[in-house]
Amino acid sequence: MKKHLLVLLAGLIGTWILPGRAAAQKPPLTRQQYQADFNYFWNTVRTNYCYFPQKQTDWEQVHALYQPQLDTLNTRRAFVRLLENALAELYDPHAGLSTNRPDSRRLVPTGTDVWAEFAGSRAVVRAVRPAFGAERSGVRPGMVVTAVNGVPVEEAIKLFLPRGLRQADAAARNFGLLQLLAGDHRTPRVWSLRAAGSTLTARPDEAGMQLENIRYPMRLEVRRIGAVGYIKVNNCLFDNGLIAPFDSVLTALGDTQGLILDLRETPSGGNTTVARAIMGRFIKSEAPYQRHELPEEAQTQTRRSWLELVGPRGVRYAAPLVVLVGRWTGSMGEGLAIGFDALGRATVVGSEMARLNGAIYSYKLPNSGIGFSIPVERLFHVNGQPREAFRPPVYLDPEASARGSDAASDPALQKALNLLQSQK
Repeated sequence: MKKHLLVLLAGLIGTWILPGRAAAQKPPLTRQQYQADFNYFWNTVRTNYCYFPQKQTDWEQVHALYQPQLDTLNTRRAFVRLLENALAELYDPHAGLSTNRPDSRRLVPTGTDVWAEFAGSRAVVRAVRPAFGAERSGVRPGMVVTAVNGVPVEEAIKLFLPRGLRQADAAARNFGLLQLLAGDHRTPRVWSLRAAGSTLTARPDEAGMQLENIRYPMRLEVRRIGAVGYIKVNNCLFDNGLIAPFDSVLTALGDTQGLILDLRETPSGGNTTVARAIMGRFIKSEAPYQRHELPEEAQTQTRRSWLELVGPRGVRYAAPLVVLVGRWTGSMGEGLAIGFDALGRATVVGSEMARLNGAIYSYKLPNSGIGFSIPVERLFHVNGQPREAFRPPVYLDPEASARGSDAASDPALQKALNLLQSQK
């Protein structure tokens, strides 16, 4: 009996394996199917992307540039690259695909360890992500990147500049620089930099492709600094499972005289469920924390706009609160910052955030099944300021907001402690 059972199980295991093998051998899509998917993609962006008024992108020209490429396209791999290039015409890091290739660019800001912008013709490092390859290889804010993998920046960036612009846009050029410095998923980066008359050759990926395998020791880092509590969120605002442990640590810190909430390592954003759960522990009555806006409706040409509210939840933490932000505070992390500011419940301290545009909606192409996401709602502070334009009321120059392991080597943390001390 046992022998027959083993034979049956072996037969079932073979059956389970076969569907995967068959799926891998599905016939490739036809040229017409790729064309239909591209048209669906292009029309969805044209109809729903809400930041065209802030861009120089000529979306009609994008169609004219990329549609002819479909005539010779016959692989999914090539189609992914075409979609990546077309989406990059928006120069919007909050727009992306659900899939990638080994030679695709890393995501900004989640997969990056340096933030740079052009000052004239110079590519200046504005911020460096603590504990990652760029910092370990000696890169510091204020340095100028002169070459990437042996190619001068002015030449190397050409591959990452949009082709379908009505006119030049500095934001598109900065987006291209971030793409260039992000690198791809398989090629180690080598940067040439200069600062104060000296030069540096940095190899951010020398110890391995860490940005492909980011791991955190814990979701929340919690400690006491004298009478002040400190909670750092490690890039998990998208995880509803964060709510219970956050409640637990906040309760444990309930006797502190002030609290620091560190959102400087939240580049992947999150969801409003987690954000509202966090804010709800600090307020005593329901109030608005952000404003949403949809583009003009095609028929009525009226904008739809509304305020999102948050209500109190659980035992309220009533002592003063400081929220720390920086370039790797992204999306819902940015939403928490403007929310706490709108509620008048915290002092926000730091530099510019990731400035990710709006709220994204996700779509799937009908034939290839490839998913893509684009900003569809614009998001604002309740005072009407666009979220992506928010500047912390207590602003620290990015060079001063580089983090260390304690207050002595972390000016932003020290500033927060000083503020709480003065409020006490």
